[in-house]
Amino acid sequence: MIWNCNKFKIEYGKKVLIMGIINVTPDSFSDGGDNYSPEQAVQTAIKMEKDGADIIDVGGQSTRPGHVSVSEEEEWNRLEPVLNALKGKISVPVSVDTYYPYVAEKAAKAGASIINDVSGVISRDMAKAVKNSNTGWIIMHNGNGDVKEVREFFEKAVNEAESLGVNRNQLCLDMGIGFGKTRQQDMSLIANISMYKLAGFPLLLGTSRKRVIKEGTGQENPKMRIYGNIAADTAAIFGGADIIRLHDVEHEKQGIYMAEALKKNLKY
Repeated sequence: MIWNCNKFKIEYGKKVLIMGIINVTPDSFSDGGDNYSPEQAVQTAIKMEKDGADIIDVGGQSTRPGHVSVSEEEEWNRLEPVLNALKGKISVPVSVDTYYPYVAEKAAKAGASIINDVSGVISRDMAKAVKNSNTGWIIMHNGNGDVKEVREFFEKAVNEAESLGVNRNQLCLDMGIGFGKTRQQDMSLIANISMYKLAGFPLLLGTSRKRVIKEGTGQENPKMRIYGNIAADTAAIFGGADIIRLHDVEHEKQGIYMAEALKKNLKY
């Protein structure tokens, strides 16, 4: 199965793909601005690819609970030097985490192959940006929702995107863990992926360092939630998740590889 992302034809389904997170922000909940400087962001991206990342996801503003949004111009000012500096430095696709069509258009011209849109809205302007650039489009469910509601949203989102001229093989779906949901809804969505995963579309899971991991483990420090993350990743992989979005590629990949190996040996 192929996910079309501009010049990249990303095969999914045979192996779980790893998406490494780089926050080019001063106020990230998860890493406290560790990669705010373009130079450090580039070094982190290079290391992530070396450690096994299949995709690098770069974000220019925090989407933590209670965050204050930055303008599209400020977001682009943070992203542009990083995208330019990454050219020729890594060989894996670059994803840009944005809900601004303005930023999506500029990012695609600067070499981004995927738009990771957390808005939860199928906007005409974003669809136009994705269609014109032929980038991949990650569509997230954003807001309160259970398994049934997330599946209904996915079905509706796919139809709306296609009606706006976006090819279905450009789409990837994300259940939106931590985005407007209760911790119980988050837990249920991680544990029951097979109930809402749509055939023919890659499914992305992003739980890395989030509050749902704190809820399950009691670990206060986001950077120390790696073991809880691995448990969540394993459950999701057994349910059919295709892409795992995470911060600690070097260590979490062990859990992903082991979950894959176990899943291949299922007898039912």
